[in-house]
Amino acid sequence: MQPETPAQDPPQTAACRRFRLPDEAATRAFARALRPHLRPGDVIALSGPIGAGKTAFARALIQDALALSGDVEDVPSPSFTLVQTYRTAQGEIWHADLYRLTGPRDCDELGLEEAFATAITLIEWPDRLGAELPARALALGFAPDNAGAARTVAARAGDPRWAAILAALPEPGDA
Repeated sequence: MQPETPAQDPPQTAACRRFRLPDEAATRAFARALRPHLRPGDVIALSGPIGAGKTAFARALIQDALALSGDVEDVPSPSFTLVQTYRTAQGEIWHADLYRLTGPRDCDELGLEEAFATAITLIEWPDRLGAELPARALALGFAPDNAGAARTVAARAGDPRWAAILAALPEPGDA
């Protein structure tokens, strides 16, 4: 009997890439690295269990965008308000947390369809949108590692525009 070979991760391609973030500081750095590549009409789908780093990522990205014009603002989780909007030098940013919703019908009155066309949109719990999530979205799946605050982010996108962006993002710790 031959020994089992360990399962191998699929090779990383530019449109599908994994990032290991050892702590919250690395999560913030990852958000700051992605932020300059975003433009109105971009949708970032943030999935993963509670506490995996979705809100920390969104908060860092929004604060970095606000800092472009010298603004400093508290960026709360939109868990209860469902949507928070921010005017930045980079364009309007919508941050939505759909955890409390049950499906696409619950999302109809949030105005996300307009945001998908005109704003940078960060969506936590994007599964609640079902087929309403734009196909061009960049999906970031956050998974906590067993070691403290570390997490792995699996990035994938069908839109070819994201391929070059994902390839250009540095690994955590790269300077």
